[in-house]
Amino acid sequence: MTIVLGFGLGVTVTLSSVGAGALGTVALMYLYPELSLAEVVGSDIAHAVLLTLVAGFGRLWLHGIDAPMLGALLAGSLPGVAIGSLLVKRAPERVLRYALAGMLGLVGARMLLDLA
Repeated sequence: MTIVLGFGLGVTVTLSSVGAGALGTVALMYLYPELSLAEVVGSDIAHAVLLTLVAGFGRLWLHGIDAPMLGALLAGSLPGVAIGSLLVKRAPERVLRYALAGMLGLVGARMLLDLA
């Protein structure tokens, strides 16, 4: 199932840029309920980095990118990753699960609203 999930995520991310992290985290939590949230998120991030790198180069080769937008995203994302990495060590598992569930719920609601 994990290989099938990886294939589906690869196709989805390349075609639509849907966040591999959001979809991958939910799927990994379902497939591997015995893992802590930190282990799931860490595994998903490692996967998402490689997946996004390959998909990004493919997208650059086929269609190009908006360099100023990429720079702005990185300027916000990199400090966010550093802060998040420090917080995940200190936050209780239960708080992290609620925060992740809330964030994924908001992302899902936004995607549904965009479809309407």
